[in-house]
Amino acid sequence: MQTTDSSPGGACSVTLPARAHLPAGWRDVPVLDIVIPVYNEEKDLGPCVRRLHDHLVRTFPYPFRITVADNASTDATPQVAAVLAAASPEVEYRRLEQKGRGRALRAVWSASDAPVLAYMDVDLSTDLNALLPLVAPLISGHSDLAIGSRLARSSRVVRGPKREFISRTYNLILRGSLHARFSDAQCGFKAIRGDVAGVLLPLVEDTGWFFDTEMLVLAERAGLRIHEVPVDWVDDPNSTVHLVKTATDDLKGVLRVGRALAVGALPLDRLARPFGDDPRDRQLTGVPGGLARQLVGFCVVGALSTLFYLLLYSGFRTFTGSQAANALALLVSAVANTAANRRLTFGVRGRDRAMRHQAQGLVVFAIGLALTSGSLAALGAASGDPSHSTELAVLIAANLAATVLRFLLLRAWVFPERRSDTTSAAPPEASYELTHAPDHAPDHAPDHAPDHAPDHAPDYAPDPRNAR
Repeated sequence: MQTTDSSPGGACSVTLPARAHLPAGWRDVPVLDIVIPVYNEEKDLGPCVRRLHDHLVRTFPYPFRITVADNASTDATPQVAAVLAAASPEVEYRRLEQKGRGRALRAVWSASDAPVLAYMDVDLSTDLNALLPLVAPLISGHSDLAIGSRLARSSRVVRGPKREFISRTYNLILRGSLHARFSDAQCGFKAIRGDVAGVLLPLVEDTGWFFDTEMLVLAERAGLRIHEVPVDWVDDPNSTVHLVKTATDDLKGVLRVGRALAVGALPLDRLARPFGDDPRDRQLTGVPGGLARQLVGFCVVGALSTLFYLLLYSGFRTFTGSQAANALALLVSAVANTAANRRLTFGVRGRDRAMRHQAQGLVVFAIGLALTSGSLAALGAASGDPSHSTELAVLIAANLAATVLRFLLLRAWVFPERRSDTTSAAPPEASYELTHAPDHAPDHAPDHAPDHAPDHAPDYAPDPRNAR
């Protein structure tokens, strides 16, 4: 299957196959491809690969591959990797002439035929006993991505105070700025399903250390399931990572992604309910469609918008008259309200018709302005010089009256439910996302998607060579 546009700016929608447990039959294709990105790691590479290979042979019940991704090393790393690859059929070596961990992961994962892709740092700071729990949810079809977490309550971590402070501060920044719900973005111990990587990786721009974070944020915003595994982790005192530069680059990445999310520049609508197995997408007889959910979302957005409006009005009122303060506060809060309702209440993503929606929202704003301004004018005519608290009370009452009309206009006019022949069964929140060929997947989608190609799906079973 294919889509006509797989570029980050494309408008096509992509529906990935439903998550399913990988088949239990055997085929000479690795189930797991573990990438070890390296740059000038001639000392650590050999012990790392041998230890990892021994662990997988003893404990992992499926065929596997270890891929060394060399980021333009200038020492003896290529020679060491070549020796390791020659000594074991499960070890491969890939050379890249440009630096960047994200670039290495993208290159190897995009070319891999394995249905589960993972990576870990060459220092093996993470206890390898967490590897099988990391990839098991992806093999079973329960989750789309999996990450090791050093910040989970049951994790056991040994590291210095500086790294502890930086890690926790960075993750707090992610939670506060990008509303991330995963706990540890920087742990070098992650895995992703191959079919998910085929669609998600083209949307990730970063090629360095921020690659992980950007991938997780986009996956979370697209509705993918991220599984977290508590890990035992021991800091490597000889790590070559430059903390200041890495932290600076990560903060730049946070600003870039946050700005793109704020303006709707990321085409997450192309992942449209990615797998189609979200129980919230199911329509049940006798259960109202999207109205109840939209009412809840609208009320939450409305309550926050009202508080925002009142704060703005109080601030503007300190240096201007009541009518001007009301108009300015309504204008600013109306733009924010339309954007929030567009995304949260009516499930519209991306930039498609965003300006039109804002223009229609301003018409609704004009109606609210007429109601509230008329209320203020009536109050002034009735009492002459009303107190500030009286003005606020009248404005609240007028806004409550305008709220009902605003919801009806948003639902029926600004964000009407759109259905086509191919999306008649889709819920209102998905109707905007499934209007462009929902049954298509990108040209580079892996051939091992189990539910879309059952006759050709690779059969996976424990490799008898790995059984011990």
